[in-house]
Amino acid sequence: MAGTLRDQLRERLREANQKGDACAAATVRLILTAIRDRDRSAAEHGRGAVDDDEIRAMLAEMVAQRRQEIARCESCGQLVMAEREGREIGVIEEFMPRPLDAAETAEVVDAAISETAAHDLRDAGRVVAKLKQRYRGQLDFQQAKRMITERLH
Repeated sequence: MAGTLRDQLRERLREANQKGDACAAATVRLILTAIRDRDRSAAEHGRGAVDDDEIRAMLAEMVAQRRQEIARCESCGQLVMAEREGREIGVIEEFMPRPLDAAETAEVVDAAISETAAHDLRDAGRVVAKLKQRYRGQLDFQQAKRMITERLH
C-alpha cells in the first residue's frame, strides 16, 4: 500500500466491503470517523488536518484501549466480545509500523542514550522523549524504560 495513511485506510475499506469483511469495514470506518473528528478539532484550533504521525498515535491508543477491553471481557467470561476486539486490533495494526523486537529496542535505546549524552538517571526523560519522537507505535516503552534505567544506573 502506498500513499498517505488516509489513502491506505480508504483503500482497505473498499477491499473490506468488496470481500464482505464486516469487522474490517466497521473498524476502518471507525478509524476514518475518528480522523475526521480530530481534523475538525484541529481546524477549530486553527491547525491543519492531522498528519500520519498523529494518526499512528491515535491508532496506538485504539489498540491499547482494545487490549484493556479484551482483559475486561476475558475476566467477565465474554469471550466472543474479546475475540472481536482481537480481530479489530489485527485490522488496526495493519496501518501501524512493525513493532521493534528486544534486540532492536536495545539498539535504539543505546543510540538514544548516546545522542542525548545521557549519563545518569536524571537524563532518562530526555532519552524517553527522543525515543517517543522517533518510535511511537513501534516501541514497547515499558521495556525501553527498563533498559534505560539499567544502562544509566
